Amino acid sequence: MLPKIQTNKVMSPLEWSLLLILSLLWGGSFFFTGIAVRELPTLTIVVCRVGLAALILYLIMRYKGLRLPSSYAAWSTFVAMGLLNNVIPFSFIVWGQSYIASGVASILNATTPLFTVIIAHFLTSDEKMTKGRLFGVLIGLLGVSIMIGGDVLQTMNANTLAQLAILGAAISYAFAGVYGRIFKKMELHPVTTATGQVTASTLMLAPVALYIDRPWTLAAPGLQTLAALFGLAALSTALAYILYFKILASAGATNLLLVTFLIPISAIVLGIGFLDESLLPQHVAGMAMIGVGLAAIDGRIWGFRNPKSIA
Repeated sequence: MLPKIQTNKVMSPLEWSLLLILSLLWGGSFFFTGIAVRELPTLTIVVCRVGLAALILYLIMRYKGLRLPSSYAAWSTFVAMGLLNNVIPFSFIVWGQSYIASGVASILNATTPLFTVIIAHFLTSDEKMTKGRLFGVLIGLLGVSIMIGGDVLQTMNANTLAQLAILGAAISYAFAGVYGRIFKKMELHPVTTATGQVTASTLMLAPVALYIDRPWTLAAPGLQTLAALFGLAALSTALAYILYFKILASAGATNLLLVTFLIPISAIVLGIGFLDESLLPQHVAGMAMIGVGLAAIDGRIWGFRNPKSIA
């Protein structure tokens, strides 16, 4: 079992502010990705994102006088977290956004807490399923089925596979959210944790991207794409993960997942305003159902923040 941590604590105004900023940074990642996929292949985008973010975070570490740990325990944790929180979900999301709108991708990604509740029930001792959370999971999954469509097995086209890829990314994020609790016990600085994670991700993914994408054969990307890559790395990865681990350490995993309520808002606004995207009625209906599910999982809106476990 993973270590116990304080969950669902009342957040301070500062923690709420950090959460809002994080939602904007991660909502913007779908916008930046929507630009980058027009000119670059999936793995090249992901490597640029984590590689540049690793460089930025390393420079911040040097400025702060911090050092990356050298122990096997630390780096094995960085590798595991990098795989779950970067390599798998980033690759799935970027590939998925080659076929579906950024707003749709952000809504499907908002299902992360639904899967986190299920995973945490089996892998932790203090995050067991409750009646409210079970209701939230069922309602949220109903919203997912509305978005994708009931005939998903009969229409297994690229669009459907792209949506399933985003759900796969959400499941990977859910595992990362539960596994990431281990960093609290390690007592690492948030910048150190973020740097180690994206560095490990870069080392794992760079050889694969070089072999598959052969980036030296690609046409030089335009300024808009380069700016999007920088935004992905500097804002939506480097800065975002500093805030992510800071909120995780101070406010807990459950509070951190509230960010998923907010991410689709900025992603949808940016996608419609700048990428000429649109949402279908089924997407709006699905988003509403997922929102109800997230509210039920969080519990505080309904007044049952600490219901008895049904396990």
